[in-house]
Amino acid sequence: MQKISKKQRVLAAESKPEQVVGLDVGDRYSHYCMLTNTGELMEEGRIQSTAAALDKQFGSGPRMRIALETGGHSPWISRLLESYGHQVIVANARKIPTVTASESKNDRNDAEQLARMAAFDPRLLHPIEHRSLERQQDLNLIHTRSVLVRVRTLLVNSVRGLVKSGGGRLPACSSEAFPERARTAIGVELKTACEPLLEQIAQMNRSIAAMDKQIEGLETKYPEIAVLRTVPGVGPVVAACYVLTLDSPEAMETNRQAGAYLGLRPRQQQSGDSNPQFGITKTGNIYLRSLLVQSAQYILGRFGQDSELRRWGLKLAASGGKRGKKRALVAVARKLAVVLLNMWRNRKQFEPFPQAVAALAITA
Repeated sequence: MQKISKKQRVLAAESKPEQVVGLDVGDRYSHYCMLTNTGELMEEGRIQSTAAALDKQFGSGPRMRIALETGGHSPWISRLLESYGHQVIVANARKIPTVTASESKNDRNDAEQLARMAAFDPRLLHPIEHRSLERQQDLNLIHTRSVLVRVRTLLVNSVRGLVKSGGGRLPACSSEAFPERARTAIGVELKTACEPLLEQIAQMNRSIAAMDKQIEGLETKYPEIAVLRTVPGVGPVVAACYVLTLDSPEAMETNRQAGAYLGLRPRQQQSGDSNPQFGITKTGNIYLRSLLVQSAQYILGRFGQDSELRRWGLKLAASGGKRGKKRALVAVARKLAVVLLNMWRNRKQFEPFPQAVAALAITA
């Protein structure tokens, strides 16, 4: 049985406007197709992808149902159109192959396809909801930090490569301690080439540290972050990214859907007696998925605290052969996504052995 999302329930409860619009958003220009709610073509055209052009086209007039695909512009455009009182549907581009994989794909046809699906049955568009502007800005802070971390790693590896090419080797250390440790180990002949890189690494360390303090402060705005941080291996960045990415504990019908939502569920292609095994789907937020895998590495690592989740993961790793450890990491990350959603919904801190606690409650 197919699950009905929160957005679909809202659309089902609202009446269908007299006019339906499909909006194919481009970086500079957007094509639109306007239909009656019975599917008759009323108007089509092209406008600039700017707030002024959208205001001129949709800022006044009757209430409409407007469908557009997810993309870089969809958050601000959907908020703008909703402010005019329109019923806005943001279609999940991954789940509408009739538009994204069409053999006759062009902007005009895409706009018409979106309009006709919206007029006939919005569920065909698998509508999603964008987070609020405030939450998006907080999430942008986390993504900016991730960019700086990646660039810092690139710079550190560049310095190590330069030293290695000259026959030397730098000591293992944290990225925070790297500039000072490297300066004492780099030869005179490489100082001129490496010093600008070390200065950039030191500056990034300061910027990342400042962002870490800002992310720590998000707990006051989102108390659920503190609840999720009670899981060993889940720090402020992981907890904040989880809360801001999922946006609401009611984003999914069940806790188990969290793993699939973040692309941690194996792909399925069952047909008759054939049921081959595939890797995970890798849909959803890439960065959050990588953070959950990092947390899983800590849980299964030498410093991980004893818990049912750790024992389950270690048992899976030991029984999986050569690839057992990698599969166990993904499996623990998937189960961790489910555990975090359950904790968020129930506002309960992490229980290392929940089954034992439940058994004690029954016997008490």
